[in-house]
Amino acid sequence: MHNSKIFILSETHHFRMNLKNIFLLDINLAWKSITLLALLAILPNFFGMINISTPWGFKIHTFQYLIFLAAIIYGPIGGFVSGAIGSLFTAISLNNPYVMVGNIILGFSVGILTRLNWNIILSVLTAYLIQLPWLYYSDVYLANMPVSIVQGLIFALFLSNLLWAGVALMTYKPIKNTIL
Repeated sequence: MHNSKIFILSETHHFRMNLKNIFLLDINLAWKSITLLALLAILPNFFGMINISTPWGFKIHTFQYLIFLAAIIYGPIGGFVSGAIGSLFTAISLNNPYVMVGNIILGFSVGILTRLNWNIILSVLTAYLIQLPWLYYSDVYLANMPVSIVQGLIFALFLSNLLWAGVALMTYKPIKNTIL
């Protein structure tokens, strides 16, 4: 009986430590690391102004790449920060503050799932599915966007997320290695 209590306490401690490791902001307090996190938080505002037109009539959004990098490199807190700060311009320009919440959900979720050692592309797609109900609800019911526009946006964001997840998968290691 005594050994089983030790095992249970040990497993509980291990679980708490794993949760701490998942949510902890994994940041080296060197200037390079702090600067990178700041850039990953600010630059999505500028990337949000860049949309690549496709011959199929929708636009590829570019801001997600930086949110994904922040989430992969710094974990859920990095994804949260990049999603929040990086959405300020879009939220103000569209008069839609709900965009920030959606990008916070996206970045935070990617950070958690990658910390749990999920594949980056699966992490991004799962995080997008987690974000999707908020995206639909906030755009249709809070921002009063037409459903047909939101459906097109959902498709464009899916393809954008898939594209930038692949790019993040190929580029995060060299970027991360420059700050360590």
